[in-house]
Amino acid sequence: MRLALHAEWTKLRTSPGTLWLLATVVAATVGVSAFAAATIVCRTGDCGIDPAKLSLAGVQLGQAVVAILAVLVIGGEYATGMVRVSLAAVPRRGTLLAAKALVLTAVVTVASAPAVAGSLLAGRAILHTLSFDDGGVRRAAAGSVLYLELIGLLALGVATAVRNSAAATGVVLGLLYLFPIMAQAVSDEKWQKHLLQIGPMTAGLAIQATTNLADLPIAPWKGLGVLAAWATAALAAGWLLLRYRDA
Repeated sequence: MRLALHAEWTKLRTSPGTLWLLATVVAATVGVSAFAAATIVCRTGDCGIDPAKLSLAGVQLGQAVVAILAVLVIGGEYATGMVRVSLAAVPRRGTLLAAKALVLTAVVTVASAPAVAGSLLAGRAILHTLSFDDGGVRRAAAGSVLYLELIGLLALGVATAVRNSAAATGVVLGLLYLFPIMAQAVSDEKWQKHLLQIGPMTAGLAIQATTNLADLPIAPWKGLGVLAAWATAALAAGWLLLRYRDA
């Protein structure tokens, strides 16, 4: 495993697009979060907004960049045929996928931690109602980092199964954004709630909520658990297809 991790880290850090994608995760997340906070007219804390969730709005854009990075971790190898070399060097396909998942998670963490911190600092400077002493805010911050990590693992699993970068990106973004669109399209409140509870993005982002928790479709940590289940299922499917079919 140590050699496999070293190989995956070498491939990822020497890829020309990795650094730019990581920088984009930070810039996009902080930029959109600051813009969202700046557009709120009422900043007194009594206008029904969740300051933490609003300050972390940029995560919804940052996740798309994380998904693209994760897809390229293995999709790029299928496009160039490099995957055959990787499998020759690491014949145990489960080990190869696990090494990719661990390296990806570490890299996403390095980018998402400053992105989330920068978003909250910008939100605090603009809204003046955000307190870092609030346990809910700390949970939202840590949960947002975990959320982006799970999005990366979900995308890695899908890309391993699909083996095409463009198709995998479309599938991942479809999974993320389809459920909230469907929830808006149906008129039955019960079905709306169910769609929001099972959607990987809508359920996972419940971790950012710090106010009116009783009104959420799903509890914060349960919502993150739903996303974790999606990521686990995607990785399991990717591992099975990687193991039993030709490269």
